[in-house]
Amino acid sequence: MKKSIKLIALCVILQFFTLTIFAQDKAKQIEQLLSKYNEYGQFNGSALIAEHGKIIVQKGFGFANMEWNIPNEPNTKFRLGSISKQFTALLIVKLAEEGKIKLDVPITTYLPNYPKATGDKITIHNLLTHTSGIPNYTSFPNFFKDVSRNPYTPEEFVKTFENLPLDFTPGEKYSYSNSGYFLLGYIIEKISGKSYEQFLQETILTPLKMSDTGFDHSDVILKNRAAGYEKRGKKITNASYIDMSLPYAAGSLYSTVQDLYLWDQALYTTKLLSATSMELLFKPYITTGGNDFYGYGWSIEEVANGNKDKLKIIQHGGGINGFNTIISRIPADKNLVVLLNNTGGTILDEMNDAIRAILYNQPFDQPKKSLAFELLEVFTTNGTTAGLDSYKKLKNDPTYGIKEGDMNRAGYQLLQTGKKKEAIEIFKINVEAFPKSGNVYDSLGEAYLADGDKKLAIANYSKAVELDPTNENGKKVLKEISK
Repeated sequence: MKKSIKLIALCVILQFFTLTIFAQDKAKQIEQLLSKYNEYGQFNGSALIAEHGKIIVQKGFGFANMEWNIPNEPNTKFRLGSISKQFTALLIVKLAEEGKIKLDVPITTYLPNYPKATGDKITIHNLLTHTSGIPNYTSFPNFFKDVSRNPYTPEEFVKTFENLPLDFTPGEKYSYSNSGYFLLGYIIEKISGKSYEQFLQETILTPLKMSDTGFDHSDVILKNRAAGYEKRGKKITNASYIDMSLPYAAGSLYSTVQDLYLWDQALYTTKLLSATSMELLFKPYITTGGNDFYGYGWSIEEVANGNKDKLKIIQHGGGINGFNTIISRIPADKNLVVLLNNTGGTILDEMNDAIRAILYNQPFDQPKKSLAFELLEVFTTNGTTAGLDSYKKLKNDPTYGIKEGDMNRAGYQLLQTGKKKEAIEIFKINVEAFPKSGNVYDSLGEAYLADGDKKLAIANYSKAVELDPTNENGKKVLKEISK
């Protein structure tokens, strides 16, 4: 009997050490992976990875402030962008749990001054799931140029879009709308009698001891806040200013990778909501395309895991001037990936996929230099012919890769500086590389339209909408230019 107990104890000890060695090996692989992305100018931020609920990596890469060479750390504060939506969603469900709000009633129940012609048709559930049909204010042509720098109260800003016609009948389909989550913040204030910021603090942040998370204010001195930058090819610039009253409940929070770990862990408990209410956040209510769905402030999808059962992923990304973020959870194994980047848009999805592959001992593609960074410089400086020559030379170089997001950003940077022909060529390369992506055709259509070629603009917008039926903005433009 004693020998059996000793043998069991020995097996447990051996298993513990084996798992520890595996975790250390995975941590090393992940750190090497992110270091390479940092070397290639594709990740500048902080990362936290947890396996089975235990942190195996928490580390900063690059600089929080490039002017003073202050490094990113696990306690560096980053603007989250749309990761904020999951906090807003939980606050709404909390109010529902307390009987202060119903999710299936018209929003005019709580906003009596909202136009009844549309508001009587839209429910709280529609706002939570991006099925309201309310146009997305960040997609308005003049938003970033003319509006985003100005402060607004929630009531004032709601008036800028409340009278617009709906893009579709509420509940009919999914179309991502920051306007919907802005309205949710306004409703939270009306029901709670407190500011969105105060209700967030009392309901989530204080109970979870998330002391490094909050509603961002540009004028407040905030210790350990990362500066926001944008990449223009190989060149880095300070990000353009945005008044944080505008992202509001759709995107105005800041946090650290460490605090987001506390958030992740709390979502496995009933500290904030009952188990029944918590389940409401993660239900796949509406398809966003293919096998991907949207819950309340979270995307839900299933991904392949070699020959094993598919993995259910619950995640959300965020993007706001100077910042790009992702939080990705695999509840079945309590695995977590948090990546917070402060050099604008980058390829966080690719990094997340590679990290998940390491966690599950699956093969993955090694990082490659971004061809877009090289091409943007040549197209900008030397024009179309030189840019295309450079593309022909580098496209078969195994050290470079064509990244859809990077190429798209490069095209828009050319478009914004008046280099329309060059932008068209960049977008054409992207279409060639990603022929099944509706977004690349949409961008090419926009470039042709800017260049005055309505025929090719119509052809590309049509293809974009065909590939992505949720592209409401593309449908609007196509309707206008087809008249």
